[in-house]
Amino acid sequence: MTPTERTIARLPAHLRRYVVGQDYAAYTPRDQAVWRHILGQLREHLSDKAHPVYLEGLEATGIGAEAIPSLDEMNEKLSTLGWSCVAVRGFIPPAVFTELQALGVLAIAADIRTHEHIQYTPAPDIVHESAGHAPIIANARYAQYLKAVGLVGFKAIASVEDQAVFEAIRNLSVVKEDPTATEEEIAHAQARLEAANASHRYISESTRASRLYWWTAEYGLIGDLKHPRIYGAGLLSSIGEARHCLTSAVHKLPLGVACADTDYDITRMQPQLFVARDFEHLFEVLAEFESTLAWKRGGDLGLNEALRARTVNHLVLADGREVTGKVVELLPAAKDVAPGLSTALARLEGPILTSMNGHALDKPFSGAALVAFGQGTLPERGSFTLTLDSGLVLEGFAVGGGEVIALRGTLAGQELTLPSMARLYLTERLPSVAGGPADPGTWDEWFGEMDAFTAGDGEAQARERKAQALPPSLAALYTEVRRIRETGQLASERLEQIARASTDFPTDWLLRAEVAELRGEVPARREAAQA
Repeated sequence: MTPTERTIARLPAHLRRYVVGQDYAAYTPRDQAVWRHILGQLREHLSDKAHPVYLEGLEATGIGAEAIPSLDEMNEKLSTLGWSCVAVRGFIPPAVFTELQALGVLAIAADIRTHEHIQYTPAPDIVHESAGHAPIIANARYAQYLKAVGLVGFKAIASVEDQAVFEAIRNLSVVKEDPTATEEEIAHAQARLEAANASHRYISESTRASRLYWWTAEYGLIGDLKHPRIYGAGLLSSIGEARHCLTSAVHKLPLGVACADTDYDITRMQPQLFVARDFEHLFEVLAEFESTLAWKRGGDLGLNEALRARTVNHLVLADGREVTGKVVELLPAAKDVAPGLSTALARLEGPILTSMNGHALDKPFSGAALVAFGQGTLPERGSFTLTLDSGLVLEGFAVGGGEVIALRGTLAGQELTLPSMARLYLTERLPSVAGGPADPGTWDEWFGEMDAFTAGDGEAQARERKAQALPPSLAALYTEVRRIRETGQLASERLEQIARASTDFPTDWLLRAEVAELRGEVPARREAAQA
C-alpha cells in the first residue's frame, strides 16, 4: 500500500467516502506553471515575513517549488510529524473537515486554481491546502493547536441556516472557478449566498467556531503587534493577501476571544487581522472560547442551544450514555434539578440513537425520545410510575430497552401531551450537549447520503470545463515549455518562436512569464506577475 492508501484505510468509513484520488496525471502543464509561479512568488515574498518555521516547513512536509506536490510524498513526510493527508474535491461538510483535522489528517482539495485567479481564489485548492496549512505543522505546538481547534469545531452546535450558508459558499466558489459561467449565474450565486447569510436567526456555536478558526489558522498573524509575521494558511497561500496583509491598510488587533464574534467575507481581502503573541496564546484563546460551548457546559445552556439549532445533536447523560436526535421541546421544572439545570423534560424528534463513548449500543429508534431530569429508575419491563423532584410525574409501560408505551404525564399538576410511544431516559445531570451525532459512523451508515461524491459533482464539472477551456494550441505550448524546463535542454531559437506564438493569446501572461524566466529575463517575469 502507498502512504496515502494506508492513511485512507485508517479512516472510519463515514470519512473515507469523501476522499478522492489525487489523479496526478490530470494536472496540465499550465497547472504546473500556476503552482511554480505561486510558490516562487510566495517563497520570495514570505522568506522574512512568515513565521520562521515556514521555509523549513515546506521541506519538512514534502512541498517543493517546481511541481505540484504528490500526496504520497507529503504523507511520507507528514507521518514523521504525526500527521497525514487525503485528497478531497472542493468544499466538504464542515463536520467532516473538522473531524479529519481533529484526527490529524489534512483534507487537501486536489484541484488547483486557474491562472486568472492566481492572486486569490475563494475555492479550496491544493495551493491553499498544502502550501498554506502544511508548513506550519512543522512547529509541534501549532500542530497540536490545529487538532484542538478541529475538535472544538467538530463539537460545536451548527444551525440549519449554517448548512444553507455552506451550500451557498460551495456553489459560489464552483461558479467563480467555472470558465463557462455567465455573469447572470455568478450574480445568482452571489445573491444566494447573501440570502443564506440573511436567513440566520442567530449566530450559532459552529459559526463562532469557524470565525475563531478563520482568524487564527486561516488568517492569523503572530508576534509583535506592530511587526507581526504570517502563519495563517489563507495568507501563506495567496500572493495578493500575503502582500496586502502586512501593510498599513490592514488594521492589526491583539488576538482575543472577541475574534469569534467578528464576521469575515471570503470573497475579498480582509480589512483587519488578529495578532497572536505566540502559539501558546492560541491555546489560551481557544480554552476561553471552548468554555462557552454547550459541549463543555451542558445543562440548560446546552439544551437551549440544541433547541434553537433545529439540527441533529447529542446529549451526554450522567451515566455516560449519549442520546442523538433533534431537541424539539423543553419543559421547565418547578425548581432547579441540578446546578445549571432547571429543565424537567426534553423531547427529541427521531430517529434516535443511543451510544456510549461514541459507539452505538443498538440500532436507531424511529420514534421520539424523552429525557427526564431527576432521580429515578425506569424498570426494564412492566408498568411504572416515576415521581421526580422537578414536579414531573410519568406513568406507562416499559417494553424493554428503554422503550415505553401508553405514556402519560403531568408537570406541576398540569397534564402533558406526550407521544404514546417513545424512548425514555432518566438522568440527574446533563454534563454535555454537543453538535452532530455521538457516533457519526453508525449515524452515517443509517442516514447518510447514498453518494458522498454528489456533493463534489459541481467541482468535478468545473474542473472538466477548465480543462476544456484551454485551447489545444495553447496547451501544446505549455507542454513544450514544461518539457524544456524538465529536460534542461534550452533552445533559444525555439523559445523565441514560443514567445512570438504566445502573442496569439494576449490574456495568457503566465506562458510569457514562463518563457521569459527560461530566457533569463527575470524582470519580465516580475512584470508579468503583476498582470
